[in-house]
Amino acid sequence: MDDNKKFGDVSQEDIDKAKKAAPDDLKEKQPVNVMDEVFEWAESFVFAMFVVILIFTFFFRIVLVQGPSMRETLQDQDRLIITHINYTPQKGDIVVINSEKLGKTIIKRVIGTGGDKVVVDYNNNTVTVNGKVISNDNIREAMYNTNLFDEKYEVEENVFEYDVPEGKLFVMGDNRNNSTDSRRIGFIDPSDVLGKAVLRLYPFDSFGKVS
Repeated sequence: MDDNKKFGDVSQEDIDKAKKAAPDDLKEKQPVNVMDEVFEWAESFVFAMFVVILIFTFFFRIVLVQGPSMRETLQDQDRLIITHINYTPQKGDIVVINSEKLGKTIIKRVIGTGGDKVVVDYNNNTVTVNGKVISNDNIREAMYNTNLFDEKYEVEENVFEYDVPEGKLFVMGDNRNNSTDSRRIGFIDPSDVLGKAVLRLYPFDSFGKVS
């Protein structure tokens, strides 16, 4: 039979051309290899996890809050993300410290840096830095003197003054009546600061920025 024989107004040649020009979704689909797809998904997942681990190894760490010394800002057993890359401690930062004196890591707030004068006044329930009273809405209890201070810092009854040396930090817990901090263990070396708390991961209902 002649290949160019017409069927009505359409030739066999026109039909062949139409088949060749048919869109992909009209052509016969090839069977999908499920195992190949699973392997590709697993490969992508492993790569993503590797990137996450790499980021947390070099840029961030996850730490656990232990104890009540930062209440009400932080609670016992909170999980935090801290960052330590190119970080210099600043007043007001919440930091994680490797305390050799206590033999453990502690979480405190930076109150003063090198050159600052910190005054803890138990009579008026205030903490001042260079004459300026520090306010914190999370601190609700009046402070009491636990007599943990070296007498050389006491300028009058229940008033203690600390001149922070250059290259040192003065830190306190927000729960000032239940915190082992610079009032007891002295000034902190910035090299002992492991990082700044930036985010609370857990509990989930308290997820968010730490300040």
